[in-house]
Amino acid sequence: MPSTPSFSVEFFPPKDMAGEARLWASLDALAPYKPDFVSVTYGAGGSTRDRTIRITSEITKRTGLPTVAHLTCVGSTEDELRETLKNYRSAGITSVLALRGDPEGGPASNWQSTAGGFDHADQLVSLARELGFEVGVAAFPDKHPASRDLNQDVKVLLEKERRGATFATTQFFFGVEKYLELKERLRVSNSKLPLIAGILPITNVKQLERMALLSGTPIPHAIKARISSLESTPELVRAEGVAIAAELAQDLIATGTPGIHFYTMNSAESTIEIVKRVGIR
Repeated sequence: MPSTPSFSVEFFPPKDMAGEARLWASLDALAPYKPDFVSVTYGAGGSTRDRTIRITSEITKRTGLPTVAHLTCVGSTEDELRETLKNYRSAGITSVLALRGDPEGGPASNWQSTAGGFDHADQLVSLARELGFEVGVAAFPDKHPASRDLNQDVKVLLEKERRGATFATTQFFFGVEKYLELKERLRVSNSKLPLIAGILPITNVKQLERMALLSGTPIPHAIKARISSLESTPELVRAEGVAIAAELAQDLIATGTPGIHFYTMNSAESTIEIVKRVGIR
């Protein structure tokens, strides 16, 4: 039998006090299930950097849950990145997810360099490791939108591992075969990088379409067929989204995935249902 994988969740910094209240309510609901870690994102273009630092620091203090803070190259000099890492360290955070980050227009938009900053996530991996952090990186089973092909993606991951990354978390995906292909390509390249599988529980059809477009993640026709007719009934969409995500999680567990990472969209309900349904907790 495959061993039980790790279980982690991702949140984004809320835009207002009402959103912050929802975030804390979701974290309170998830806490009894003991996620292995909570990660907090930056917005496009690094636009939520200050809120990310504050919220991530407060999660660590208020819940005691291990926290992985996102850190991106976007719009920051090396000195500013060093300062952010020092702020994380002061807040008791010891792990970061090092990302190039998305330009304002999304991951497929033209990259805009920042004078005195970094252009690639592998440089950020080196900096974070230099300052003593555990470092995770992103992986893309469906290929990074700005990448030529999967071979290039694998080379990038191997370089990040060489520089000290110790785990990778994937973008959300819907086809287990794509995940297994990336995992096998890493294995034959002698990589030891654990590949944590990202799952997005579908709760809103329009939101899914927007996120898929931005991330370059194709939505299989079979998935579209299951949710398109339910679009006008949010609770039916959410229920079917839970079923789809649970099926994917069960398939991944059967392959021996080391971990499953849920893109929660700052809501705990679907994630808790899936975690219970597939027996992760």
